[in-house]
Amino acid sequence: MGDLANSAVDFYPKSQRRELDHAGGLGCTVPELRGLMELRGAEALQKIRDGYTDVSGLCRRLTTSPTEGLSDNAADLEKRRQIYGQNFIPPKQPKTFLQLVWEALQDVTLIILEIAAIISLGLSFYAPPGEGSEACGNLAAGAEDEGEAEAGWIEGAAILLSVVCVVLVTAFNDWSKEKQFRGLQSRIEQEQKFAVVRNGQQIQIPVAELVVGDIAQIKYGDLLPADGVLIQGNDLKIDESSLTGESDHVRKSVEKDPMLLSGTHVMEGSGRMVVTAVGVNSQTGIIFTLLGASGEEEEKKDKKAKKQDGAVAMEMQPLKSAEGGEMEDREKKKTSVSKKEKSVLQGKLTKLAVQIGKAGLVMSAITVIILVLYFVIQTFVLDGRVWLAECTPVYVQYFVKFFIIGVTVLVVAVPEGLPLAVTISLAYSVKKMMKDNNLVRHLDACETMGNATAICSDKTGTLTTNRMAVVQAYLGDTHYRETPAPSSLAPRILDLLVHAIAINSAYTTKILPPEKDGGLPRQVGNKTECALLGFLRDLHRDYQPVRDQLPEEKLYKVYTFNSVRKSMSTVTRLPQGGFRVFSKGASEILLKKCSNILSSSGEVRSFRPRDRDEMVKKVIEPMACEGLRTICLAFRDFAAGPEPNWENENDIVGELTCIAVVGIEDPVRPEVPEAICKCQKAGITVRMVTGDNINTARAIAAKCGILQPGEDFLCLEGKDFNRRIRNEKGEIEQERLDKIWPKLRVLARSSPTDKHTLVKGIIDSTIGEQRQVVAVTGDGTNDGPALKKADVGFAMGIAGTDVAKEASDIILTDDNFSSIVRAVLWGRNVYDSISKFLQFQLTVNVVAVAVAFTGACITQDSPLKAVQMLWVNLIMDTFASLALATEPPTEALLLRKPYGRDKPLVSRTMMKNIVGHGVYQLGIIFTLLFAGEIFFDIDSGRNAPLHAPPSEHYTIIFNTFVLMQLFNEVNARKIHGERNVFRGVSGNPIFCAIVLGTFAIQIVIVQFGGKPFSCSPLDAEQWLWCLFVGVGELVWGQLIATIPTSHLKCLKEAGHGPGKDEITDEEMAEDEEEIDHAERELRRGQILWFRGLNRIQTQIRVVKAFRSSLYEGLEKPDSKTSIHNFMATPEFLLNDYTHNIPLIDDTDAEESEAARRPPSPPPTPNKNNNAIDSGVYLATDEGSKSPASASPLHSMETSL
Repeated sequence: MGDLANSAVDFYPKSQRRELDHAGGLGCTVPELRGLMELRGAEALQKIRDGYTDVSGLCRRLTTSPTEGLSDNAADLEKRRQIYGQNFIPPKQPKTFLQLVWEALQDVTLIILEIAAIISLGLSFYAPPGEGSEACGNLAAGAEDEGEAEAGWIEGAAILLSVVCVVLVTAFNDWSKEKQFRGLQSRIEQEQKFAVVRNGQQIQIPVAELVVGDIAQIKYGDLLPADGVLIQGNDLKIDESSLTGESDHVRKSVEKDPMLLSGTHVMEGSGRMVVTAVGVNSQTGIIFTLLGASGEEEEKKDKKAKKQDGAVAMEMQPLKSAEGGEMEDREKKKTSVSKKEKSVLQGKLTKLAVQIGKAGLVMSAITVIILVLYFVIQTFVLDGRVWLAECTPVYVQYFVKFFIIGVTVLVVAVPEGLPLAVTISLAYSVKKMMKDNNLVRHLDACETMGNATAICSDKTGTLTTNRMAVVQAYLGDTHYRETPAPSSLAPRILDLLVHAIAINSAYTTKILPPEKDGGLPRQVGNKTECALLGFLRDLHRDYQPVRDQLPEEKLYKVYTFNSVRKSMSTVTRLPQGGFRVFSKGASEILLKKCSNILSSSGEVRSFRPRDRDEMVKKVIEPMACEGLRTICLAFRDFAAGPEPNWENENDIVGELTCIAVVGIEDPVRPEVPEAICKCQKAGITVRMVTGDNINTARAIAAKCGILQPGEDFLCLEGKDFNRRIRNEKGEIEQERLDKIWPKLRVLARSSPTDKHTLVKGIIDSTIGEQRQVVAVTGDGTNDGPALKKADVGFAMGIAGTDVAKEASDIILTDDNFSSIVRAVLWGRNVYDSISKFLQFQLTVNVVAVAVAFTGACITQDSPLKAVQMLWVNLIMDTFASLALATEPPTEALLLRKPYGRDKPLVSRTMMKNIVGHGVYQLGIIFTLLFAGEIFFDIDSGRNAPLHAPPSEHYTIIFNTFVLMQLFNEVNARKIHGERNVFRGVSGNPIFCAIVLGTFAIQIVIVQFGGKPFSCSPLDAEQWLWCLFVGVGELVWGQLIATIPTSHLKCLKEAGHGPGKDEITDEEMAEDEEEIDHAERELRRGQILWFRGLNRIQTQIRVVKAFRSSLYEGLEKPDSKTSIHNFMATPEFLLNDYTHNIPLIDDTDAEESEAARRPPSPPPTPNKNNNAIDSGVYLATDEGSKSPASASPLHSMETSL
């Protein structure tokens, strides 16, 4: 990324005029290549023929070789970068610090404060003429002290100064967050590598280093990083929907359509292409420049996007941002609707903040009204004064003072530190999670992970080491338990085996010598194929000579592996004419296509279904029971003569001759059983979803500890699973799914759709007390839908394809299951950190508001001045959030169950602490306020005139208040009623530094703050008393801990998660207009009322319709909430939320049939179904044969 600055020159059209002259050295100019890449299909082929005769001609013009690639000559590569640009799209300029400051200033509370401060300043400089006159009463008394009158401006200036502080802190936070994400982004970009051929060697280079003329190797699952023309391809299919909106996969071949575009996904096959356009000249780059060039529009779009996306969403790829075209509007809508609901924590926090804000507003309004009334009644009624024109400024000055006090109450009540605490906590966790091999792409995923109740994990590579080895083989009628000696095998069998393995596997798969002496040979490419190649080495045979003799471009046809075929086949020409097909794949699938088998002498003999069943029983099942993956290798010869129809794959791959069946082992990772045990203790169910056969899967699951002996569990195959969850019409029913998923532990031979179905089914289920939070791991392109649907999607950093990474929230950089457990730990820690901060913040809020309010009402002046309040706000918001949000996690977090969506943020124990400490602090402060002057023998600070100097009395109150908060911050470190609040404090240097730092600043403010902070210096004895009261907080905390929470039934919890109704409320249908989050919060109440009424009306209407037996006329609405719709849509567009009209069974329609009606409402899967109370029973028994019962009530939307 270092050379971006220099490369900026090459990105803009101006420099393209120069490039034409530059291209002198190479045969093609940029516009020429750009023009070529804009064509498709026949037009493109024609253009290549006209301009270059064929693709090889194009390679010659670009001075590159289709087989050897470019030379690694630095000067040549640099020249290419000069002419054709770099493969890099310049990112949008980050916001400057000033822009962030401006954004921070938009905060409503701060604006109110600024206005109040400016008015206060203005009035302090205005000396009213009637100031001295008796007529205005003794209101101005106390201002006679020389120099005091001039100090009136200080309060306004101090408020402004503290506003500046708050703004700078917020802006700096945003700026560092932005910087962190850019760093993360560039790290992702640098890590993204692509395979190219240089000097005849295949090497991996960072995507940004690709140049025009490079020969790139492409394979299933890649996201193409540049535009290119196909040189050689096997069964290549590309998903171009991101550029063209075309949802069907496009077949690419050298003869028909060789044009490959950046930003598109390889869905099947493999091949090689010559790179023709990179960076801003590629098709994606062009679209991106169109999108990004119009700066202002981009800004507007940005703001819109900001509103939609609370967390900072990071894009994954350098080129990804351009996924535009016709898809864009749809995508935009999708991001707002179909990406998960607000994260659990966000939902609870927004709700809590709104509640607190409303309470604060009410309190501040009451404060101002009481102060104004008191003043007016005192002055004009009791003292009987008349409002004189010259006294107006004096009175206005009083009103401004009251207004400032009111605003101060509001400022203290509104917890603007909450978003700050969440941000700091998440950013800190994300940074630390990087060390634990979790690369977080979406901030809120980190916190959602703490609430996970289920993990659906892949087997290969996640639970196992992904280092395969052949450990058993069935060759020539013999079952070998270890690698056989080559001499014991017939030469023909050995020869066929070597060819079948060497040729019928990707040529990119290789076994390389170990990096360190004594290490294991390196496996490059597909791990299963590596195991087979390793098997050849164990047989003392080498695959390389066979490949050299038959290079990849000479292969006649390749049917590459995909999730439907579950096999791979390669067709080669035989020297004496005719063809030979080699095939390999899952043994139970391929054996069905075998009609012959090789005997021990290497002769072909027939292989009947009866033989096959015996082989399954005696060879395949025993292997699978030991946790081995079985692969069958077979071949078929076609005689010379008319060519068979290669498109008819079923005929080609049929009547095969079985060469061997091998058992491949992938050992369980040593740390996985312990990690799974931790998950189970933490209340998380781990399920294995794999494409392997059921016996292998069951064996591995038992080794991992997913299956415990004596437990009641289910292990199903994909087919069986589908049969159980679908009705006669083949539609998936949530009720059927609900009977299966709670016990399901292993789903074997599953397709990607099954995985998605399971995840969606668990998420949509309503049978538990709370909605399940599901995490999913995936590595293949086909896992995209499940990763997107899950609450948290984990993609594999090493084995994962770009498509999987794109759909995920967190990338596991070491592909290890135990890293997921670390993510759970950090997620729970974030949640606890926020709760700690809340406990602290709410105590301060309650006390400060109560003090300001009562003080103002009784003494017409808040004992805590505006500037002091702002300092308290700064401690409790910024510093406390830093201190409490950076607590490191402890293993103890994994010993409790997940909180779930409905558990309140502020638990009863926390409420007990908040109220308990609030009582202590208020008691102390009111004692000091009304009796402090007697106790300390000082002048009373109550009823001081307008510009009176600061009193010792009020300084002591302020100091005591701050010290109590400091010691309470230590108490807030524990939220589950633990006694030892100091445990682990030494492990958090940030916390210690902040507490000591705040204390030091407090001393400076009190001793030297003077007029601006309304402080008068205190002596040592007064300081000791303040400290003594502060330390009392810790003792009081121990007292509170002894009161059992169970006895305090009166305490309410706060900050519940959104109710089931509200969750579905978030999943608004696409066509509903999008409402800005804040607005949605305010409208949420009304929406719920109207929606509730609407539903009752709808249900009554439906019942009436049934009663009048007109239900035949009612068409059954298409339930789009069902999962099977995904089957019909090949893309990953999973917005299947549409509101349904609830259908009520007609069993309760006929009044006359009251006798048949059950005496009590039947149990319904919808726990919160208030419709029951209105006498509308939702019958759910499957037996009922009503027309409506075909549409099961499985969507929460239908419940009221």
